[in-house]
Amino acid sequence: MTDESPKMPWSPAMMQQFQEQMQEASEQAVSSQQELFQQFLQASTGSSDAMTDLRGLTMGSAMFKTRVQSGGRISIPDAEREALDIEEGDIVQTIVIPVKRNRDSNE
Repeated sequence: MTDESPKMPWSPAMMQQFQEQMQEASEQAVSSQQELFQQFLQASTGSSDAMTDLRGLTMGSAMFKTRVQSGGRISIPDAEREALDIEEGDIVQTIVIPVKRNRDSNE
């Protein structure tokens, strides 16, 4: 008889560390977004097109975190692709804000 139960590739401690890192990354992303928004508002003060510019940034857009894969590839999550009606071959514009770098300091 073989043990057919799935093996957990991550220990509970590793899972906890991953969750903490994701929480920290999320908080940093929100902080960066708030800072960028403040800079945008300051730069747009007095401009009659400020609200139009802001609507252009938020309408028909999505914000999500993703990991850079080999060859610099990133993936758009299913929910965002569906919400924005993005299909294979569509051209999208991205704004990249590094959230966390997983590198050794010796590299």
